[in-house]
Amino acid sequence: MTYRSGFACFVGRPNAGKSTLTNALVGSKIVITSSKPQTTRHAVRGIVTRGDAQLILVDTPGLHRPRTLLGQRLNDVVRDTLADVDVVGFCVPANEKIGPGDRFIAAELAALKAPVVAIITKTDLASRKQVAEQLLAISQLGDFADIVPVSSVSGPDEVEALWDVLTGHLPDGPQLYGDDVTTDNDTETRIAELIREAALEDVQDELPHSIAVTVEEMRPREGRPDLTEIFATIHLERSSQKGIIIGHKGSRLKLIGTTARKGIQELLGGPVHLDLHVAVESDWQRDPKKLDRLGF
Repeated sequence: MTYRSGFACFVGRPNAGKSTLTNALVGSKIVITSSKPQTTRHAVRGIVTRGDAQLILVDTPGLHRPRTLLGQRLNDVVRDTLADVDVVGFCVPANEKIGPGDRFIAAELAALKAPVVAIITKTDLASRKQVAEQLLAISQLGDFADIVPVSSVSGPDEVEALWDVLTGHLPDGPQLYGDDVTTDNDTETRIAELIREAALEDVQDELPHSIAVTVEEMRPREGRPDLTEIFATIHLERSSQKGIIIGHKGSRLKLIGTTARKGIQELLGGPVHLDLHVAVESDWQRDPKKLDRLGF
């Protein structure tokens, strides 16, 4: 039996369903999701191993016309990733008309050597007529190796069909990761992302772009080796944003901690004490030194 292994990358404009699709294929939460654009800031590898194939999914930030240095660096992450994968999945939501952002990305993808699979995402949010119209529209956008409609939420059969299509484009090769490995992200990065996901809930539109999280320290509590103490900082760009994140008498920051702690405890498999601090880093999205320090 021939074994296939290789790398796939999902691209699309922000909030096209790339992260949710990655989690659906992997079968566990590898990437944070949010209705806010630019949620994904790092190329995250989700690893799917089944039968005669291993697919390494690289989830990238949304490709967009950048307005800040951070935006430029996020686009660079996407382009560097695209140059290195075996197949590309171009994600376009079924419930939104194709726009300039989609055409911008399609033009970028046209120059790639790797096969590009067009993926119509979020089919559960669209009528059959909308899905059919989107299939026709996407076919006129470029010369794609395949076009696959899929719902990450309500279509397990569709997710399986996408698996078959993507792995069909992989080269013959050995298994690159062990059967039980689902991501190569380090634990601190995943914890920081879970905190940022909790902080993104119910915030104003401009704030998600201004939130970064760093884990300063992780340690077992003295006398309680089963309990992990985590000290993390939520970085903002302006002092005016601090009140939004902290909330009245610290209520919102407490909610962020409670929400994030659930996911972190699931990740670590034990009790967690989470200590959150909020700091202001003025215009960090535009400052190379601050971007470097925050891991971008």
